[in-house]
Amino acid sequence: MRILRFRQGPGAEPAWGWLEDDRVGGLEGSPFTTYRRLEATIPLESVQLAAPVVPSKIVCVGRNYAAHAAEHNAEVPKLPLLFLKAPSAIIAMGETILLPAQSHQVEHEAELAVVIGRRGRWITPEAAREHILGYTAVNDVTARDLQNSDGQWSRSKSFDTFCPLGPWIETDLDPAEILVKCLVNGQLRQMASTRDMIFPVPQLVAFISSAMTLEPGDLILTGTPAGVSQLASGDEVTVDVEGVGQLRNPVGADRRTG
Repeated sequence: MRILRFRQGPGAEPAWGWLEDDRVGGLEGSPFTTYRRLEATIPLESVQLAAPVVPSKIVCVGRNYAAHAAEHNAEVPKLPLLFLKAPSAIIAMGETILLPAQSHQVEHEAELAVVIGRRGRWITPEAAREHILGYTAVNDVTARDLQNSDGQWSRSKSFDTFCPLGPWIETDLDPAEILVKCLVNGQLRQMASTRDMIFPVPQLVAFISSAMTLEPGDLILTGTPAGVSQLASGDEVTVDVEGVGQLRNPVGADRRTG
């Protein structure tokens, strides 16, 4: 099932829904507790998609594809390399990625994102699926020059708009072998299968939950394939996750000064 958050009309608060073909139905309740599906009668093109989840934290995994580590002349980690991305960076399908004045090298990173559905600590790999609601597409936008100069990655990963997410959550997906792609202006930049991950999803859930409690709605960003490249104002970047769908966002300059 595909779960989403959507708005009907300007200024409306996002509501939970589900998607059947190209029609949306409401959800009574929450996908993290109990809910009832209402009939899918609303045309998808008539609603505005919101980010499909509002997490308490975004836990990211660095260098989880060997080819991506190699393109940055970095070693493959012996254990999952974790960092956090600010939830305030999240934007929805169609919203603009803003290039901050502080950076001259902003790059795309197409990834599969795991959405946690049930609270847990010390989750075993075998029990990981019981704690996962589903999967979505994400773009871990990165100010590469700031990442390299800062050493710590928080600033380079957490500018507002640096976490496009969506378009929805797919609950019926096996993450073991799916294609993750990124296209910029229709040209393929990244493509790899999740079978190439160094640490697969169940192992990531187990490792992360050995350090911190995972809450319903939390996100795990599973790493990006090789092929990251610089974005420019006027670009359109598309993250395509097999079995989930396409997440498309335009790119523009951030001219705000305060």
